Amino acid sequence: MSVAFWRKKVDRVALITGGSGALGGAIVRRFRQEGYSVAFTYRSGEKPAQALAEETGASALQADLTNGEQVGEMVRRVMEQFGRIDVLVNNAGATQVMPFALIEEEDWDLILGGNLKTMFLVTREVARTMVAQRAGVIINIGSLAGHRPMEVPVHYATAKAGVAGFTISLAKELSRYGVRVNSVVPGLLEEGVGKLVPEKERAEYLRYCMAGRPGKTAEVAEVVAFLASDKAQYVNAQNIFVDGGI
Repeated sequence: MSVAFWRKKVDRVALITGGSGALGGAIVRRFRQEGYSVAFTYRSGEKPAQALAEETGASALQADLTNGEQVGEMVRRVMEQFGRIDVLVNNAGATQVMPFALIEEEDWDLILGGNLKTMFLVTREVARTMVAQRAGVIINIGSLAGHRPMEVPVHYATAKAGVAGFTISLAKELSRYGVRVNSVVPGLLEEGVGKLVPEKERAEYLRYCMAGRPGKTAEVAEVVAFLASDKAQYVNAQNIFVDGGI
């Protein structure tokens, strides 16, 4: 698909972390459809990242988001290229399938770092530019695992529960600068890590899901795009569930 598919660019810039995955890619595509200039990060998925960049015209930036120096350099490059950041989507994350009794200290640090430290480091850098602009939108991607009793790794559920606290506290602090902060909480999705869910857990989810089916990454991306838009100016400090009704 050529870049010509996307609508005419408007003067708004979105930074999306973890863009090379299924959900991140859907969010990149949706923002490009809305006319945003988009930069997205990836850590190791160079081939899918470059393919997405060629497809959409977005800028792909490689960075280890647990490294403060690399995060600072990444944000600096975005600012040099675009001059501003209007929307930050914290989508990057990490998971690890492991029973609680076998979780080692390094496993705990790995998963909390891959989900919470990354979000902290990127948001801290971007928030400084948004405060200076007196405007901006931050959207954090959580998980149903952080809000419902589910058969998921404890350290992953803990990290995703932390997204909610980070969101509401940051929303309060940054509201005085015209910056809104919300989170989107997806349920089971057809694409990405949803494909790895065992059949037993998948069937259990669908048993209680009012929609009776897994969600699509495009459906989550649609909600993210809405929260970033001016139509959502009265939506702040919220955890928006996109789970089919659980």
